[in-house]
Amino acid sequence: MNNKLISTLLITGITGTIQAKQPVLPNIIYILADDLGYGDVGCYGQQIIKTPNIDKLASEGMLFTQHYSGSAVSAPSRSCLLTGMHTGHTPIRGNEEIQPEGQQPLPGGTFTIAKMLKQEGYITGAFGKWGLGFPGSEGESLNMGFDEFYGYNCQRIAHHYYPQHLYHNNEKIILNGNAGDQKKEYAQDLIHQQALSFIQRNAKNSFFLYLPYLLPHAELTSPNDSIFSLYRCTIGEAKPYKGSKWGYGSSETPHADFASMVTRLDAYVGQIMNELIRLGIEKNTIIFFTSDNGPHSEGGADPEFFNSNGPLRGGKRDLYEGGIRIPLIVSWPGVIAAGTKTDHISAFWDMMPTLKDLSGSKARIESDGISFYPTLMSAQRQKEHKYLYWEFHEEGGKVAIRTGNWKGIKLDYGKHPNGKMLLFDLSQDIEENNNVADKNPKMARKIERMMKKARTKSDLFNFGL
Repeated sequence: MNNKLISTLLITGITGTIQAKQPVLPNIIYILADDLGYGDVGCYGQQIIKTPNIDKLASEGMLFTQHYSGSAVSAPSRSCLLTGMHTGHTPIRGNEEIQPEGQQPLPGGTFTIAKMLKQEGYITGAFGKWGLGFPGSEGESLNMGFDEFYGYNCQRIAHHYYPQHLYHNNEKIILNGNAGDQKKEYAQDLIHQQALSFIQRNAKNSFFLYLPYLLPHAELTSPNDSIFSLYRCTIGEAKPYKGSKWGYGSSETPHADFASMVTRLDAYVGQIMNELIRLGIEKNTIIFFTSDNGPHSEGGADPEFFNSNGPLRGGKRDLYEGGIRIPLIVSWPGVIAAGTKTDHISAFWDMMPTLKDLSGSKARIESDGISFYPTLMSAQRQKEHKYLYWEFHEEGGKVAIRTGNWKGIKLDYGKHPNGKMLLFDLSQDIEENNNVADKNPKMARKIERMMKKARTKSDLFNFGL
């Protein structure tokens, strides 16, 4: 059955006011945390940090155990998400900086999720961190299908939570207060309030709300409020830290800051859920909650203390599981079965075909993804990936492929593209501790062939080969 009609029938049954001949597009909210690890929230095993709202979202929807980000850092991960292409094909494959502000732009003709949904009549908004085109470039958010943007254009400036300015569409918004000023404005709070306003203004429309929040990315800093106080009293003195080679400032209580930042993110999720209920649109709104890559260890962050990557090896900038396997929770009251869990293997580039099915779009898309809409609907016929592919253009270059339960990784790829393969059997070794390439030479060679065919040449991102 067409999902537009499904949505129509659901709302008709709830309110009795909408006729079956008037298709209703479901609202879509996509919450993208920044550097939130697989184990940083309660429903994925976190024991220290409190995340009751995210846990509730999971209890009311579906939790994915094998979902993957687009990359191990910000810009390419977002490029994969918005274009439906993995890092072997998406235009932005690394964090390529542009001075004085911004990153390498998406090409102007890039077809994005937002453009696809806009064609279906959605009002589209992005609130948070962009990182895919410097101010005035063809890759700016407004040129990529979004009707409204509020937040940081530049992900480098987004390292700081008390910036001098943000952007509302093309207008630079100068913020109040300087360092040490009690009137300073915590940018993430401002961004969240604008996102809530977008929901309120478009409650009677069908909207796509993309929320690439900053939290809990370094720098580690929180407003001195009740959320911060919750942790300052208990773990705030665990590991004092001053200074950062990354230039993200310093924190005297990094554990308390990090924990409060995750809980602040959780509070935002709760406010969004409550606002949907208040407006009476919660049953026609699907919420996705995920992260752009694995946990960071910058600015005093301590993923080992929090067990941020759960049972996984590695973190941000790694192609081990801890760098790219991330939480995914999807909730749609009355449609997605509550309290469900799936082991379906999926990735960021699956979002475009999934939202195509969800919206009933007839757009012709080119995507490396496979729709996991059947999984969300608890259908029996779900296509599976032959493989997932990642490439990473820092630290000498890295490539990785997952096919079934086999995971192949190559390090220092820029200098040694034909170097030895690391091979892991994830069904037996989720921590990727045992390289079994020598014992499984046929599988290693198969993955090697896949790696060579998985990518197209990029003038900007080509490992220096």
